[in-house]
Amino acid sequence: MRPLFILLLLLLALGCTAPGSPKSLAEQGLEIAQVFESAEPYTARTIDSTAILRYLEAHPGSRGDSAAIFAFYQRRGYHYAWFVDDSLSHAALGFASLVHRTDKDYPAVKELSERLLRLIEQPTLAEPGCDSCGQDLELALTAEFFHFANKKYGGAVGRDLRELDWFIPRTKKNYDRLIDSLAAGHMDLSLIEPLHPQYALLKERLRKYVAMDTLVRWEVLSLGERKKLEPGDSASVIPDIRQRLMILGDLVSGMDTVVLHSMRYDSTLLEAVMRFQERHNLLADGVIGNSVIRALNVTPAQRVRTMLVNMERLRWVPESYAPDLILVNIPEYRMHVYEGGKEAWSMNVVVGNTATRTVIFSDTLSTIVFSPTWNVPTSIVRGEILPALKKDPNYLAKKGMERIGGTDANPVIRQKPGAGNALGKVKFLFPNSYSIYFHDTPSKGAFARESRAFSHGCIRLSEPKRLAEYLLRNDTTWTTAKIDAAMNKKSETWVKLKEKRPVTIGYFTAWVGTDGRTYFCDDVYGHDAKLANELFFDPTPAPDPLPVMAL
Repeated sequence: MRPLFILLLLLLALGCTAPGSPKSLAEQGLEIAQVFESAEPYTARTIDSTAILRYLEAHPGSRGDSAAIFAFYQRRGYHYAWFVDDSLSHAALGFASLVHRTDKDYPAVKELSERLLRLIEQPTLAEPGCDSCGQDLELALTAEFFHFANKKYGGAVGRDLRELDWFIPRTKKNYDRLIDSLAAGHMDLSLIEPLHPQYALLKERLRKYVAMDTLVRWEVLSLGERKKLEPGDSASVIPDIRQRLMILGDLVSGMDTVVLHSMRYDSTLLEAVMRFQERHNLLADGVIGNSVIRALNVTPAQRVRTMLVNMERLRWVPESYAPDLILVNIPEYRMHVYEGGKEAWSMNVVVGNTATRTVIFSDTLSTIVFSPTWNVPTSIVRGEILPALKKDPNYLAKKGMERIGGTDANPVIRQKPGAGNALGKVKFLFPNSYSIYFHDTPSKGAFARESRAFSHGCIRLSEPKRLAEYLLRNDTTWTTAKIDAAMNKKSETWVKLKEKRPVTIGYFTAWVGTDGRTYFCDDVYGHDAKLANELFFDPTPAPDPLPVMAL
């Protein structure tokens, strides 16, 4: 209340100024600024709340931001934000700079940015014969800020994300701090932009790949008739592979010309190949096979598109992960366990195949079930078990299964706890409508494969016991010996966690690791392609080719 009281006294004092020495609007604004301790002078001009209502009635596209617009002007005592006297303020120029620096690779953001810049280029409030023009321009800039922020920070794609197979609710961003800082004249807003830190990291790497696309000719590499190259082998393509890895940063230069052009696969190249394999989610064995050549042939322009798609996804998520998050990145085939906001450890996982995809969503892990039974889904009963029973009537007994209900045509099947149980020795529940959970598996060999998308939708863990021990580490009643015993019983043991853990099943195909390197993985479900079409598709038909004139 004190600043408002002082402001009233100040305004009274301004009204009592002696005749003949009136203060300009700019001088009044400076005095008001001292009261509010703002870096940018408040203009003495104010807007009536009814004017805001009239503007919103005339511009229905801004009504969705009406609460934010009213709150913004209430916080600043209804003083203009973008003008001092009759000219654009320092804050408006900062706004223009923010718009100018934004990512123009997204057509929706580019269109909005161009509209905003045209609006900001209007130089004055004083337009002859139009008393309300300045007021409308002020409100238009504020309304456009929220449109701009929603696109830049909330996502260029405006449609329901579930239509893009993304079932994590889009995070509702709060732009109060951003617009207040902008209106106060602060130019560097990078520290308070409501974006996940990965966004800025990817954006910085984007420049490198854009430069590659502009400066480097990306010839297609081929092994010819060979299936693979191993250390010690020689081939004419090796100098080209060496050069490609140098461009990508996996091979550090400094070698002499003879070595650079050598056709022998040496130890230095081996280290570079393994670094490249690690960055592209490939088995880091140093063998140059089809998967390595295929990844090397992905052009910088294609990588740029992948990075832009993932930057769009990062607009949908919170500005930081939950401090104790369990994150499964589907195309990476990996689980990341966070503790206190930092990654504590990770493990390989198997996810759903392309026909039975693992769903992208978030929930809370609340229960561990040791020595679980498996209630076989109807789809698996019909598609796999019934055909197997026709071939072998003893199939259920051999697999440790039993019929517990249903009809001959549609039986209800359950698999008992045991070494052959499809869920292994433990499962982890985070109740959801998709019937997805984490579980052990008796089939361990799959975790060594590069591509690990072949489950029925649930997520198989390579180190389930480690996860159980980690989740129960603060519960002294659950020792390692007790966990071992529970995992090898003939009946289920259910454990409700005292400390529940947030779980996110995400889909990111490009990111910057904690080691500062840029990582990529395959678009296993085609989600990147679908989102790219949404972001970059131009419905305008290409012009007809010009007729060829005979000479």
